[in-house]
Amino acid sequence: MRGLSSVPARAKNKFKESSNLGKFSGGIHQPAPNPKRALNQKHTTLRGNSQSPSFSVNKPNSNSLSNASISANESIKQIDHRYFSQILSRDDWCLLLNHEFKAQRIVLNSQFVVSLLQNQENPLHPLRFYIWVSNVDRSFAKSQPVCSALTGVLCRKGPVLLSGELVENIRNSGFRVTEDLLCILFGSWGRLGLAKYCLETFGQISFLDISPSTRLYNAVIDALVKSNSLDLAYCKFQQMSADNCKPDRFTYNILIHGVCRIGLMDEALRLLKQMEGLGYLPNVFTYTILIDGFCNAKRVDEAFKVLETMKERNVKPHVATIRSLVHGVFRGATPHNAFELLTGFMENEPVFQKLACDTLLYLLSKNSMAREAAMFLKKIGERRYLPDSSTFNIIMTCLIKGYDLSETCLILDSFIEQGVKPGFSTYLAVAEALCKAGRWMEVDQYLNKMSEDGLLSNVFSYNMVIDCFCKANLMDRATWTFREMCNQGITPTLVTFNMLISGYAKVGKVTKIQDFLLKLLQYGLNPDIFTCSSIIDGLCRAHMIEDAFDCLAEMYYWDVTPNTVTYNILIRCLCEIGDVDRAAELLREMQADGISPDVFSFNALIQNFCRMKKFGKAKKHFLSMLTLGLTPDNYTYSAFINALCKVGRFVEAVEIFNSMEAKGCIPDSYICNLILESLVKQAHLEEACEIVKRCKRWGVSLKSFPIL
Repeated sequence: MRGLSSVPARAKNKFKESSNLGKFSGGIHQPAPNPKRALNQKHTTLRGNSQSPSFSVNKPNSNSLSNASISANESIKQIDHRYFSQILSRDDWCLLLNHEFKAQRIVLNSQFVVSLLQNQENPLHPLRFYIWVSNVDRSFAKSQPVCSALTGVLCRKGPVLLSGELVENIRNSGFRVTEDLLCILFGSWGRLGLAKYCLETFGQISFLDISPSTRLYNAVIDALVKSNSLDLAYCKFQQMSADNCKPDRFTYNILIHGVCRIGLMDEALRLLKQMEGLGYLPNVFTYTILIDGFCNAKRVDEAFKVLETMKERNVKPHVATIRSLVHGVFRGATPHNAFELLTGFMENEPVFQKLACDTLLYLLSKNSMAREAAMFLKKIGERRYLPDSSTFNIIMTCLIKGYDLSETCLILDSFIEQGVKPGFSTYLAVAEALCKAGRWMEVDQYLNKMSEDGLLSNVFSYNMVIDCFCKANLMDRATWTFREMCNQGITPTLVTFNMLISGYAKVGKVTKIQDFLLKLLQYGLNPDIFTCSSIIDGLCRAHMIEDAFDCLAEMYYWDVTPNTVTYNILIRCLCEIGDVDRAAELLREMQADGISPDVFSFNALIQNFCRMKKFGKAKKHFLSMLTLGLTPDNYTYSAFINALCKVGRFVEAVEIFNSMEAKGCIPDSYICNLILESLVKQAHLEEACEIVKRCKRWGVSLKSFPIL
């Protein structure tokens, strides 16, 4: 080493003097190896007579499940899903379930049943359990949570087809395929797109001793609509009368939904009229479907008319109705027109305001309409309306990015005073924006509010605040936050130290890097690739290049392998001090060590060779890039073009410029302006005009060239 020993070595020397933690060999802390662990899974085999409830599956703890009065939440936690899966996989599953029920290891409540249905890998198992439980307690057969859970698992893990073998197995177990089960199966097949299978099964329900009913027709029509087979759904609709089944409100709602999905709104209105003619008045679901359909068809005015009709008929809109309207208007109109339409409507219909405000604010934020969001937020704030926390956090993110910072802080403060609790991310985003603006007092105020709200309570939240300060180069504040975290009894992690070391590296403060490296070791942590790369970067920025190379050599003692970023830092530093030959040698060493260079590895060398007018060496490295499959970027090409133009080799510069697009690199504004200036100076105006046209096509902004 020259002049100064490496930072890691000095830190370890201090650490050896001040701490007895760990063992050091030759001044290097040897981290314990991390051996790979083999995972051994034990598979339980089922044995025993299929006619007897005596079987050899591993039973759950009898003490934990013996009490019948166990609470619902506790029973769910104690379900051994694998155990029940073993039961349901056997031919005598019904007998075994009865045995478990008598032993009080099955709790008949909705939460238990839903949990068991949702946690089975084989889709046949939840089907069997549903058949059994719906026969033990008929209320589960039509229970919405239970039916939804079974339909969901059949869609995710299925399909389960109603084969002759399955029907026979159900019958042998003492059960039968019911209308309830068939409706669930139709629902799963429809979501999986099995339209023809639905029709085939419906045509054979007589073999299951089931007669056609309006409910079954509704189930199969709904399945056909969901599988995008609207024509087949209409066929079944027309066949209902032949089986003495009358369509009801559900039937028409299903069909109206189907035609609205594909934009056939006139047909939807015809079905609506037909439904009313049969004495079935539209309900909130009917109107919600129509609102969504009109918006999708970009007939927004008619969507608002549907709401007027609901008001006249005293049908109260559901939350989904208002959400469909707000989302739909944004789909069916331009964002600014949608904002005007919705705010005007909400002024006249204050009853809808509370339902619509959060949705409207969310969409304004999503469309980056910060000015409109701020205006609307102020207006509803005056009326003492408070958005929910998640919506408020989304709005504030939008305002921070696209609205006046002072106004944003005023809005934030006003809602905090009214009782809104912003999230951690909102406070942090405001703090970051204020840091960039140099408004330190306000940063401290919001950090204090974060602490008062209990948001600075763990290492992760402190790490994010420290990172915020490090990115703003406010290292004194980052260090103060670190000390505050330690004073609160919160143990820093390697991530904490890496952020601080990286932050000090960027400003070249080697002493501070050494101090935090020492603290890192005192906490029993080992440096990783991020730590070492940051230290090397800091040494390079402090012009301590030999110490940086010593640190590179020392990484191997820490069992840390340098990566492309580590080498790029050193290559860049060598190029900056003019030692290009050593940088090229380092690039070769890097490849010899099996580390693949990237475009940044070559760019530093190419740029320096071009500045030195060594175009042959620059071209050699350029070809090496292409050989490795790397795509040159604007920095690569600008190095060549700039250097060639300076020495008057304009033809070659233009050739390189023209080759860029073909090689997947669109020239940026700097390169385009550079090449145009050169062409104008050489009076190659026709060629310059052609490049201007190409730049317009690429969307590249150009300087003003009066002569063109």
